[in-house]
Amino acid sequence: MTLHNINYTGVCLQSINLTCSKLYSSMAAYVLMYVFAAAVVICTVCGNLLVITAVYHFKQLHTPTNILIVSLAISDCFVGVFVMPVHSMILIESCLLFGSTFCALYNMIKFHLTFVSVYNISFIAVDRYFALSNPFLYSKKVTLSVAFIISLHIWIVSLFYNCAFLYFNGNFRNKCPDKCLTFVDEVWSTVDLVVVFILPCATIITLYLKVFFIARRHAVLIRAALKDRKQLDVQNNGDSMRLERKAAKVLGILVSVFLICLIPYYICILLFDVLAQSYDSVVNTMLTLFFLNSTINPIIYALFYSWFQKSMKLILTFRICRTDSSLINVLSSNGVP
Repeated sequence: MTLHNINYTGVCLQSINLTCSKLYSSMAAYVLMYVFAAAVVICTVCGNLLVITAVYHFKQLHTPTNILIVSLAISDCFVGVFVMPVHSMILIESCLLFGSTFCALYNMIKFHLTFVSVYNISFIAVDRYFALSNPFLYSKKVTLSVAFIISLHIWIVSLFYNCAFLYFNGNFRNKCPDKCLTFVDEVWSTVDLVVVFILPCATIITLYLKVFFIARRHAVLIRAALKDRKQLDVQNNGDSMRLERKAAKVLGILVSVFLICLIPYYICILLFDVLAQSYDSVVNTMLTLFFLNSTINPIIYALFYSWFQKSMKLILTFRICRTDSSLINVLSSNGVP
């Protein structure tokens, strides 16, 4: 994720020279904004901690797909802890001087977590496509270790990429201390657009279109097999296919919401010249939408995953403190791991 504020120095200098003025006429509105921001931060952190705790604690949830979901939940939780509070202050306050060191660290964390989120979603799409297109090979090749190694590599690659990205664009020295903006040359702007937006989003959309058609083909095969039950395992195969299709559907919702939150931001980036003076405010609004995706993800799990609903009840009632609670069956007969 990149704030492509090319030739933005004039705006920064103008912003710094302006006298800080209150954005809200009443103290009540000012306090209300901070209360709302705090509520969003708390929901984001607590919701994603519940996801992480559930998958880590209950052995039934130790699946390759859930390893990727935990990696996504960790990045979302960090967004709530490190990014949302600062971003909220930037939106609410008219003038803040953070300092070069703070801004460099904040931008590094923000870009790092965004990269991780995008590529976790991408690999979830790859995982679902592989699981539906080659179920037998998937069960043999995709293990917990493989999923963990993939997740670890995402975090490591993101760290090196974003360090290089900020360093070579001179962003370790703060040029706009009131907004913590980043500056990017045209070459890096194009590279970042391809690496962090076009490539992963094209992968996500392409694979989920394929998943959709595979799921439809499976549905046709299940109906045909149920009409002519010549094999004893037809019902079991049908149930397995239905579970995979349901998993793909729920994760498809997760991916769709992610794209809805991400794409408007990058559209604004491409419309830099068109937006002109309103660019800063529009981009911050779109960033808010993208960061809210970290809040929405646990809500999606709570609405569509029965295992998360059951796990959440067990966690909140402290039943996970009991002996052998990790062996509790949190998967319903027709649930999805």
